[in-house]
Amino acid sequence: MERFGQQEELILEFPCDFPIKIVGRADAEFHVRICEIVCRHDNDFDPEAHVQRRDSSAGKYHSLTVKLRATSKQQIDAVYQDLKACELVLWAL
Repeated sequence: MERFGQQEELILEFPCDFPIKIVGRADAEFHVRICEIVCRHDNDFDPEAHVQRRDSSAGKYHSLTVKLRATSKQQIDAVYQDLKACELVLWAL
C-alpha cells in the first residue's frame, strides 16, 4: 500500500506460505534449476506439490509459481538473490 509517496512494508507472520512467480525462457533446465534454488532455502519444499507451471501462448516462455515455506524475511531475500543470479531467470515477483 502506498501513502503520501511512501510505500508501506508488507507485514508477514512467520512461518507462512509465500508464493514467488518466476519467468524464464522455455528451457528444459529452467524448472530443474528453480527447484534446486528453492530447495536450498526450504528443506520441506516438494516440487510436485509446490510448483505450478504455465507456458506462454507461443511456448517461448515458462512461468513457475513456487510456494516457499518462509521462516524469515532474510530467507525470502536470499531466495530472491539466488533467483536474480540465475541466468535462466528473466524476472521474479
